[in-house]
Amino acid sequence: MNSKMNILIIDDEAQIRKLLEITLDSNNFNTMLATAAKEGVNMAVVHPPDLIILDLGLPDEDGQQVLVKLREWYLGAIIILSVRSSEEDIVQALDNGANDYLTKPFRTGELLARIRTSLRQTQNTAVVQKLEFDNLVIDLTARTVSIDGEPIKLTATEYSLLILLAKNDGKVLTHQYILKQIWGPGYTLQSQYLRVFVGQLRKKIEPNSNNPKFILTESGIGYRFCVKAEE
Repeated sequence: MNSKMNILIIDDEAQIRKLLEITLDSNNFNTMLATAAKEGVNMAVVHPPDLIILDLGLPDEDGQQVLVKLREWYLGAIIILSVRSSEEDIVQALDNGANDYLTKPFRTGELLARIRTSLRQTQNTAVVQKLEFDNLVIDLTARTVSIDGEPIKLTATEYSLLILLAKNDGKVLTHQYILKQIWGPGYTLQSQYLRVFVGQLRKKIEPNSNNPKFILTESGIGYRFCVKAEE
C-alpha cells in the first residue's frame, strides 16, 4: 500500500520545479508537476493532492486568482512560494485562503517544516478536547488555560483570541482575519486594538512577553502561534 502524500507543484521555473521534486521525493512525498495555472488546476481536479505549492507569477494567470479559484472547492493545504515579498502580496494570499507563504529563495528545511504543519492543519479532523504546547495546556471542554499545571485567568476576549491562534497552530493569521473573527467586520482596520490584546495575552502566558515563545509577530502581516525553539 502506498502511503505517500501527494504534493502538486504549480511553478513555471524549471529549476525550482526540479529542486522541489528532488527535495520532496527524498522526504517520502509524491510530486505532481505543472508549469502553468490551467494545467495545475486541471491536475488538481483530476487527482486532488494532499497539498499544493503555488507560485504567484504564472505565465497564463496570476497566482492570486488561481488561489481564489482553488479555494472555491479545494479543502487541502496550499502554500504560496513566490519571489513577491511585499506585505500586500502576503496578506492578500493569506486572506485568499493560503495556509502559508514562503518567499524565494527559500531554505528547503523551512519549506518541509511548513509543509508538515500545513498538512497537520488540514488533516487533523478528530474532535480535540485539549491543546498542549510545551507547558501550556488549553482544555477546550472546561474552557481553562494552565501553565505548568497552574491556572491562568483570562478574560473572555483573551480566551477567544488564544483559541483562534492555537487552533491555527503554525499558520499566519492576518490582522484583518483575527479582528473580523474575534470582534466582527467593523473592526478589521483596528490593528492597534488587536496589538493591545495580544500584549495583554502575552503578559499572561509568555515566560518573557518581550521575547515571545508562543505568539510570534509576523511584521506588518499578523501573528503565528507556535512553540519557538529555545535560543
